[in-house]
Amino acid sequence: MQNLGYYNGKYDLIENMMIPMTDRVHWFGDGVYDATCARNYQIMELKAHIDRFFNSAKALNINLGFDKKYLADLLQELVHKLDEGDLFVYWQVTRGGNGFRGHSYDSEVKANLWITITPEKVTKIDKKFKLTMMEDKRYQYCNIKTLNLIPSVLAAQFAKEKNCDETVFHRGNIVTECAHSNIHILKDGKLITHPADEYILPGIARANLIKVCHALNIEVEERPFTLKELFAADEIIVSSSGDLCNSAYELDGKAIGGKDEKTLSKIQKYIADKWLKD
Repeated sequence: MQNLGYYNGKYDLIENMMIPMTDRVHWFGDGVYDATCARNYQIMELKAHIDRFFNSAKALNINLGFDKKYLADLLQELVHKLDEGDLFVYWQVTRGGNGFRGHSYDSEVKANLWITITPEKVTKIDKKFKLTMMEDKRYQYCNIKTLNLIPSVLAAQFAKEKNCDETVFHRGNIVTECAHSNIHILKDGKLITHPADEYILPGIARANLIKVCHALNIEVEERPFTLKELFAADEIIVSSSGDLCNSAYELDGKAIGGKDEKTLSKIQKYIADKWLKD
């Protein structure tokens, strides 16, 4: 298959799939999701992504109706139905029940499971990002990977219209994350990253970046950092499941980073050797 869509046990090409109008996602965006990449049919960091997915569902009181092993086995089975092995693997649940529109819900009803799998390659580690920024006006549920992504949609479009790769969110003077990435800085040989609280998504690539720094004896500070610190950083790192560790060179027309390529290269080489080696 060129791509695959799945809904509650049925699957076909994505363009052939039909979703009931009564699914709560259409009215409320009532659900959670997760996503990662597969290389040579092997899903990257699957356990970590599934753990986060289950945490998100628990935080919103969604009754999944299946366990972690079931989901892991299903995803691994489905990726092998594709014609090629470098893939974007996405799954979500919407709060179950196919009744008519109503804000409250029956917590006993099982969720609806969606999966989409499409060809996609992980971005090369040497890509350099051009950034813009905007005020972070999201709710304080940023640690939950919900389907309510309007702020990120607007931020991604904002970046596109400014010919940038990502939009950096900030709450007042504090940098939080990007529209669909985490952001970190290198300063004086240390990695500084916003703590995994309610203001950011606990990124899997972010967690791996911290582990890599520990392995390389690079000090890590998990603390809020300011816009001033962002502009003055030696290097800026953007990370996500598709962009594991890419640097940035410009923010709103001003040159940034480029002052500690030795440390940056050391981190990128470690990540490339571990996750991107053929």
